[in-house]
Amino acid sequence: MVNVDAGANRVSVIFDQALYPLDAIYGAAYIFIDRCFVLLDSEGEGRVRVELKGRKSIDEAALGALAGEFSNELLTQAWRQKIAEANQPIIEAVVAQALAGAAGPQDLASLDSMDFSEESFEDPLGIAMSWEEKYGQEPAGPAVEGQPKGAPPAQAAEEPAGASGESDD
Repeated sequence: MVNVDAGANRVSVIFDQALYPLDAIYGAAYIFIDRCFVLLDSEGEGRVRVELKGRKSIDEAALGALAGEFSNELLTQAWRQKIAEANQPIIEAVVAQALAGAAGPQDLASLDSMDFSEESFEDPLGIAMSWEEKYGQEPAGPAVEGQPKGAPPAQAAEEPAGASGESDD
């Protein structure tokens, strides 16, 4: 039922929730909030009244057209909701597979084929070297989260080139 009130610059339409779920009505109302003011109200058991009020003055024909556009958008939203409900198991399966694939292999059997021997690993910068290997001593002092224990051993300060007074002649 469409009720056009050109004097108040609004049109109201009553929808049955058995045909159009409330989520679909919300979706259609959201699409229209940039074009007009939208008011949703209960109109008895299982019925919703949607009132569309123009942001600027609209004539009677344009108000009727606005109600028609809203009805079309509502039909679109209801259909999208039906499709989403019908495909929910497929959507969940695809998302689960995507997340599982991002997490890496599912079993440890794939680790058997990987070579973790020292010969196959090159570390020219010494990044993977332990503290003991790098500094030749056991770290001292309490552990601080995110930092190695103790301080590195004092190393001889390197002089910049040419600082010793010798020339490269």
